[in-house]
Amino acid sequence: MIPNNQKIINELVVKSTTDNLATIRKFIRENTSSSGVDEDAISKIILAVDEACTNIIKHAYKYSPEGEITIKLQSDNKKIIIKIIDEGKNFNPELIPEPDLKRLQKEHKGGGLGMFLMKKLMDKVEYSNISHNRNQVLLVKYLI
Repeated sequence: MIPNNQKIINELVVKSTTDNLATIRKFIRENTSSSGVDEDAISKIILAVDEACTNIIKHAYKYSPEGEITIKLQSDNKKIIIKIIDEGKNFNPELIPEPDLKRLQKEHKGGGLGMFLMKKLMDKVEYSNISHNRNQVLLVKYLI
């Protein structure tokens, strides 16, 4: 476990391709497991980050491999904070409706659950436009 108030910060920068999702998942696993986080929390964090990055690749960059995704992970003995930054098209998450899970199940449709999953898996999810061309997804998981 990390001593009180000591923060560990790591950063990963990758191109916006689905090929890099495995690299992102590995980065999150390595940097959360070394923080003393239990396996259940690690799995939730990995899935939330994967969803956020997939949304960035699909929607912000429209599958263009030229974009970059920066992931900054900060942890201490109380929480893990992940900032995911891109320079793609921004959006307003308030415009994303809550999914109708029963309808999606009945229609056997996949997709459309990214924001919903992130909110269920993490303790805090915030999306913001941090400058005229930079977007940030903030994910927080409390450990206590």
